[in-house]
Amino acid sequence: MKCLIYLFDLQLFAEPNTNTTTSATEGNNLSAEMKTFYDTELIEMAKPNLVHAQFGVKRPIPKGRGKKVEWRKFSNFAKATTPLTEGVTPDGNKLDVSYIEKQVDQYGDYTTISDMLELTAIDDIVLEATDKHGANAGLTLDTITRNELISGTNVMYCPNGATEVESRASLTKACVLTPDVVARVAAWLKANNAPKIDGSYVAIIHPYVAYDLMRSEEWIDVNKYSNAEKTIFEGEIGKLYGVRFVETSEAKIWDVGGTAVFATLFLGKGAYGTVDIEGGGLEVIVKQKGSGGSADPLDQRSTVGFKATYATKILIPEYIMRVESGSAFSGTATAN
Repeated sequence: MKCLIYLFDLQLFAEPNTNTTTSATEGNNLSAEMKTFYDTELIEMAKPNLVHAQFGVKRPIPKGRGKKVEWRKFSNFAKATTPLTEGVTPDGNKLDVSYIEKQVDQYGDYTTISDMLELTAIDDIVLEATDKHGANAGLTLDTITRNELISGTNVMYCPNGATEVESRASLTKACVLTPDVVARVAAWLKANNAPKIDGSYVAIIHPYVAYDLMRSEEWIDVNKYSNAEKTIFEGEIGKLYGVRFVETSEAKIWDVGGTAVFATLFLGKGAYGTVDIEGGGLEVIVKQKGSGGSADPLDQRSTVGFKATYATKILIPEYIMRVESGSAFSGTATAN
């Protein structure tokens, strides 16, 4: 992906003598209404990029409860196959609960805006910067989630035609994801008693891999069934053999000797957990000109950025299958 950078004299866009904030001289001197607006804007921009995070079991971070997030998991009872003895009360069974913990970390970034912009122009730039940081916040947290999910130990390699492949290094562009592989993974999830998400399993797939799969006759586009589904997931493109596919360019890609290898993540309900960003984990922080005190003695700078407290953790490894494949685009894609 190429990034073009343009330089403008932003002072030309300034419109003086328009002030929409309070007159406080220290700290974040945005009005409550403006602060709420920018917070909402950032979160709305972040949401579409949280493709990997949208299927996790969400937990908020209670204030004053430390730096660890906790998920509880109750074990299933063993089958009661021993016949009861007439008139004798059996011993019964006990609930067995285990705990999975993950320490939360903070992530963030910011942009400094010079005093060459007047206040109304700063408001425009704040909105633009908030949009960009919102999208970046979503991508950042999504990548953290993705990297946790691909660390799972259950992996299947797409075959090269009729030839089985046993390692990532042996994958070529001919080892594409096929309907047969999808059916095999769905059967594997069912055999592991993985619950479904809104009636289906979910797979997170790269557009290049989706291209290979969507050309099959079995593929069903999302627009053919969207009216029948209660919820259409962010990025959903279609389904196959009881698996609904969510597309994102942020799906993991490895460079293996010049060949791009793609990860498609198949998920059951409850497979992993995340911190709920709407519970206070993600916020926009705007510091206007004049808020820096002695660190900015000439009132030359304002800043806008985001800060997120976040964690993600695989909870039930048996509910995640990572399928690695090549693609028709394996010679052109780059690792991410």
